[in-house]
This record gives sequence, structure tokens and C-alpha cells, in this order.
Amino acid sequence: MVSLQTPVCEFGKAAPDFDLPGVDGRRWTRDQCMGETGLLVMFICNHCPYVKAVIDRIVRDADELSPLGIKAVAIMSNDPTDYPEDSFENMQAEAERLGFPFPYLLDQSQDVAKAYGAVCTPDFFGYNAAGELQYRGRLDASRKEAAPADVRRDLFEAMKQVAETGRGPEDQIPSMGCSIKWIK
Repeated sequence: MVSLQTPVCEFGKAAPDFDLPGVDGRRWTRDQCMGETGLLVMFICNHCPYVKAVIDRIVRDADELSPLGIKAVAIMSNDPTDYPEDSFENMQAEAERLGFPFPYLLDQSQDVAKAYGAVCTPDFFGYNAAGELQYRGRLDASRKEAAPADVRRDLFEAMKQVAETGRGPEDQIPSMGCSIKWIK
């Protein structure tokens, strides 16, 4: 497992389109996932300890952002060959077990991860209503263990600001996580 940090936010960069299968049995595009005031694209997986530490917070934040017009989508781009926990069947089970309030999509070709420039799990991309990148930071101060419950909610606060103003915060702390498991 390689631990990586995400690059700095490229404000205004357009959200790449996608057309991917979801664990719910349907295909999803970027536009179908977009909310009234924005879209949160999250690259996650099942096996990563960084994701496992905060998955309940990811679900909470997606739930709380939805009434603000920010919709979310989770994309799994890892090659499950060496990480069977990331298989499509296990993605389905995880989404059901945790009650994901967002589509959970499989990027089997890894083309979507490459188009977004995703580097790790979790990797968050927050877009405004125009599909312009406004946030590329962390969920909160958690690492492989969840931070205290009262920690600042960086992602939630940033996306709330995007919903209200169309613009993300200037200062953003990079997300940290396991490297995406690229196809060999």
C-alpha cells in the first residue's frame, strides 16, 4: 500500500463526463449524478484503510449535502485482481450494508480515474453547478484512523460554500489515502 496526497485544486477545471455501471444495476453519467448546485465525485474502494476509517462520515456528508443541492457519486477504479475486496459483488454488498445515498460505480477500464486525475482513495472532486472544479481536498483530519468526532468537516464546509456561492475555499488541505491500484 502506497500512501499518496492529492494535488492542489485546479479551480474551474471541467468535470469529465462518464458512463459507468452502478451497483444498482443501471448505468450512470456525470449529468445524471449532478445536483442543482453541484456534484461531489469521490474515488473510493472497499479495502483501503483510509476509506474504511471515514466511510460512515462520507455517507453522513453526502446525506447532509443533498438538501443543499449537492449530489454525490462514488467511483471505484482499482484493479480488483490483487484486492478481491474491491470486486463488483463486494461493492454491491458494501453499498447495501452502509446504505449509500449515492450511486457507487465501477470504472473497470480506469479511464474515468485517469480523466479526473485521481491518485488515491479517498480522492474528492467538488464541482459547482456549472461543472467547474472548486474543491480537491480532504474529508477531515482523519488518516488511517478516524479523527475525533468534533473535528472540522473540511469537505462538508467546502461543498456547503460551493452550494451557497458557486466557489470553493481558497485554502484546501490535500486528501491522503492509498494509491489507486492501476492495471498492470
